[in-house]
Amino acid sequence: MPLLVVGSIAFDSVETPRGKVDRMLGGAATYVALAASQFTPVRVVGIVGDDFGAEDARVFEKRRIDTGGIEHAPGKTFFWAGRYNVNMNERTTLVTELNVFSGFRPKLPDSYRNSRFVFLANIDPSLQLSVLQQVRIRPKLVAMDTMNYWIEGAPKELRKVLRHVDILVINDDEARQLTGEHNLTRAAKSVFRMGPRILVIKRGEHGALMLSGNSIFSAPAFPLEKVCDPTGAGDSFAGGFMGHLAQVGRINPGALRRAMIYGSVMGSFAVEQFGLKRIQALRLQEINQRAGKFAQLTQFEL
Repeated sequence: MPLLVVGSIAFDSVETPRGKVDRMLGGAATYVALAASQFTPVRVVGIVGDDFGAEDARVFEKRRIDTGGIEHAPGKTFFWAGRYNVNMNERTTLVTELNVFSGFRPKLPDSYRNSRFVFLANIDPSLQLSVLQQVRIRPKLVAMDTMNYWIEGAPKELRKVLRHVDILVINDDEARQLTGEHNLTRAAKSVFRMGPRILVIKRGEHGALMLSGNSIFSAPAFPLEKVCDPTGAGDSFAGGFMGHLAQVGRINPGALRRAMIYGSVMGSFAVEQFGLKRIQALRLQEINQRAGKFAQLTQFEL
């Protein structure tokens, strides 16, 4: 089934201990869409400026990504620049220029309004809610991401959209900030009372957790010798996770656990090169081979 993805499309300048790249295509919606398109067709909604050219558009067009929901507006595309420390879990934002993204008001094309699988990437929660209000029928699955900026700055709006969401995908610090609970198991129970029935916690080099009811599933991080650029790793995880679920069309425990592994696979590939470079070059055979290696990481007998 097609996956509807709504979020930012941006240009990024990134510096890490492995090097520096100026002005590469990025943004949450871009990473989610490209990762998910390895598994299922994607419908993407975002906004770009005059500086978004034909070469940038081809990044989407080479995949099963419908770009009819990308709005083109006068001005410049959202721009972000950041620097990662030797510990790549730590980064410093150098520049944030919202540009045309400051006026982003998601508008779903008519053909998108029947989407059964929806992922709301990290944007203003009032905009996330407006997207759900444009979908004609209740989707089979709605997942969303958010960040500390919205948790602190728009708590009421965030709580409103959470009531309509099945899965919340955030990192461990955000889970603690949202709930006021340091223990992640207690934090999950607090999240469930807000609306979502599943909490997926991204933990970077420590893997990811999925909590649902009394069930907990842990996906390891793939051991890599070289990490070039962590930008977009979490969004690539979300793309692999949601892409697999939309592909199989099921949301049972087995499908969810496999989705966690495919999410981890896509996140692990994303960090191997700068920006979208590794995700763009991926082949399905590589994805399945690494998924098999993930299974071997946790296989044991009692």
